[in-house]
Amino acid sequence: MRVLMVTKLFPNAVDPLASIYNREQYGALGKICDVEVLGLIPSFPGARLFAKWWKVGRLAAAPRFETIAGLPVHHPRMLFLPGVHTLGPPMVAAALLREIAARRARTDVIIGSCAYPEGVACILLGRMLGIPTALQTLGSDLNVTPNLWGPRQWLKRTLPRAGRVVAVSRPLADRAIELGAPPERTLVIPNGVDKTRFFPRDPVACRRELGLSPDGRWITYVGELYESKGVVDLLSAFERLAPEVPDAKLAVVGPGPELGRVQAFAEKFPGRVVAAGGRPHDQVALFMGAADVCTLPSWREGTPNAVIEALASGRRVVSTRVGGIPAVIRRPEQGELVEPRDIPALAAALTRALSTPADAGALASDLPSWADSARLLHDTLAALVAEAPGKARHAAAS
Repeated sequence: MRVLMVTKLFPNAVDPLASIYNREQYGALGKICDVEVLGLIPSFPGARLFAKWWKVGRLAAAPRFETIAGLPVHHPRMLFLPGVHTLGPPMVAAALLREIAARRARTDVIIGSCAYPEGVACILLGRMLGIPTALQTLGSDLNVTPNLWGPRQWLKRTLPRAGRVVAVSRPLADRAIELGAPPERTLVIPNGVDKTRFFPRDPVACRRELGLSPDGRWITYVGELYESKGVVDLLSAFERLAPEVPDAKLAVVGPGPELGRVQAFAEKFPGRVVAAGGRPHDQVALFMGAADVCTLPSWREGTPNAVIEALASGRRVVSTRVGGIPAVIRRPEQGELVEPRDIPALAAALTRALSTPADAGALASDLPSWADSARLLHDTLAALVAEAPGKARHAAAS
């Protein structure tokens, strides 16, 4: 089977830490079938002039082609107009038409990873070119984007035409069905975890390797530093619990617009708060291994990998009752869920978690690997290909 994956959520040489979950899942898929990636780069004339201040400007330097996780990755440019939503799918379709048409003879199925705009554009182009098409929804693309009138209309018109709709959590699948996705063609394929990287480790050894204090009880946050990820709430919660738990320490790992605020907060708590910034995946695993408890107090989510990776590292999790997180944190021994933006509840839950021993081996068991996730995705796409006239031969061959 020959899969063409289309998304703007994929790593590249300029931003190698972006959307690692897609790299992991499709890298694993590439080991059981042929996968080619069109990793869209938003751009506009003169974008490079804004590189110092704006991520879109920096992305202009991304190469046109590279190999990532063993996959051939092309980076076509997509016209980007800030604030223009209703024109999103036509812009993406215009950027993709020549690329997909040139691959038509060697593509059995297209999957647009992120419902809007690339998923919508892929459904339109797939129908135009006669290629079976699936759509993958990851979180904000259905939790937030449909709140805007234009994207909601596009999704309601195109979701019923998707060959398959793949969601990372049951709430996302239900949301897709609410917007018109056929229930019989909508399914949940959870994210996996790299068990060779995330596994129970000795916390003191991890702290020493990272240059952290080996003493005290550490809370680790891993994620992009946006207010909606709850990182600002976490700082307020730590400030609240710090006097009552004098040996509590906090490591905040990740890039994003709130990094400056985190750095300023760390200066208020020298030796107790670390603003680590973006780190390679191997170091992320060490930060989780260094923790006594991991936290992700997001306001909205799909099924965040940080939560799965924390459990795989044998660490209890304090998170929020949003998206697919309750389907992961199902038992009290795994951690505790609070309502988003409830800072007193978050502080209290973190305090309890720091005082609750965890069975690292039990927490790490029964989690799916990326190979498991990729196999489910492969079988889903192969079934879609088998339904299309003249395509079943390739699905059977793979």
